Amino acid sequence: MPHHHERRNLPHSAAQMYDLVADVGRYPDFLPWVSAIRIRKDSEAEMLADMIVGFKSLRETFSSRVVKTPKREICVDYLDGPMKHLHNVWKFEDVPGGGSIVDFTVDFSFRNRVFEALAGQFFDSALRKMTSAFIERAHALYGSSNVSA
Repeated sequence: MPHHHERRNLPHSAAQMYDLVADVGRYPDFLPWVSAIRIRKDSEAEMLADMIVGFKSLRETFSSRVVKTPKREICVDYLDGPMKHLHNVWKFEDVPGGGSIVDFTVDFSFRNRVFEALAGQFFDSALRKMTSAFIERAHALYGSSNVSA
């Protein structure tokens, strides 16, 4: 099962980064391969969402439950789609003097062994591209050296 962990020190506050990650409806605006989002339920504590992901002629829909601890943590668990398992966690922590630490962990597995093998080959570079997209989005929204909430 592919697993990835990344920890970044960013010039943006934990609240700003939480807000960016929690704004799932905006993912098609900046995340590669995300073509559409349908939010079925949204509250301060939980969201149910369908994400349509595609590359060239391949399209898949993933349904997930997003559990939110405001300004601190976002946990995403897979509900339905082509995967066997998906779990990711975002943690946000302010740093004294400004900025934040963002900790991101994801692991998943596909039902189809061919997809699993393909994912293993591209997993690391795809995740780095996606985390970079979040960072670039934060810089675009908040400025590249902003440290205020």
